[in-house]
Amino acid sequence: MALPTLHLVDASMYVFRAYYSVAPEFSDHEGQPVHAVQGFLSFLLTLVEQSKPTHLMVAFDESLTTSFRNRLYPAYKANRELPPPDLDRQFAYCREVATALGACVLSDAEYEADDLIGSALARVRAHGYRGVIVTGDKDLTQLLGEHDQVWDFAKRERFGRDDVPARMGVRADQVADFLALTGDAVDNIPGVPGVGPKTASALLAHFGSLDALLARLDEVAFLRGIRGAASAAARIREHREQALLSRALSVIALDAPAPQQPEDYARRAPDLARADELLDRLRFGPLTRRRVREMPSPG
Repeated sequence: MALPTLHLVDASMYVFRAYYSVAPEFSDHEGQPVHAVQGFLSFLLTLVEQSKPTHLMVAFDESLTTSFRNRLYPAYKANRELPPPDLDRQFAYCREVATALGACVLSDAEYEADDLIGSALARVRAHGYRGVIVTGDKDLTQLLGEHDQVWDFAKRERFGRDDVPARMGVRADQVADFLALTGDAVDNIPGVPGVGPKTASALLAHFGSLDALLARLDEVAFLRGIRGAASAAARIREHREQALLSRALSVIALDAPAPQQPEDYARRAPDLARADELLDRLRFGPLTRRRVREMPSPG
């Protein structure tokens, strides 16, 4: 018997993609650009048309600078430019769009979209649900349980927990430990200098976890099959605290503020009056309006 499914959308990724890929030819009633909104709305409509989700949560990042991770490490994501003002405005529209289409929409100043997705999945999994995480972000693979999937919408790829080792070189439950060693340049997570993906994968394959590796660090220099094992051991010993900090930055929180019950994530029928008013402000045309009116029912 198929498990009930909650689709969890990493929305910010798709808003950013639309902002940089959709021609900036759309403007709202005030003449402000809304091309990212057009791209995001098209993506969300296509997702609903294809998958007909009964339960749908759309998570947004609210800020690049106020996450609890910034308190742990002020340089976290400091390499990223803040969104331009017109994109900030379009993010607000995108949250309105997702709400009008009947999705459960979550954002939080302290927790990131990844944390909201992880927390929501943990809540519904306790009620017998599985998750389909709609994202292209490799970090979210750490959330995969036995029945869950990642759906990389742009690449039209779906994969589960058992596919993670072939993709990342480690098990899903080792992803945060892997990033603790290698770091993550995208999020400005330092990791251990000089420890690359191959070495990190080999170490985790042997020891199983970062904690076991640190507890048995004296063994590393004697491992066969790991090139430069002795120097890797020295680097990890020198940067032990940095590795632990990097793991704290990489682990997705499961205690973010998210609804407790599956029914809180049930997709509602679109609010057509609200959607019409919003589409008037966005000055979107009849094709988009028809797609909204003809959205598959929640089931």
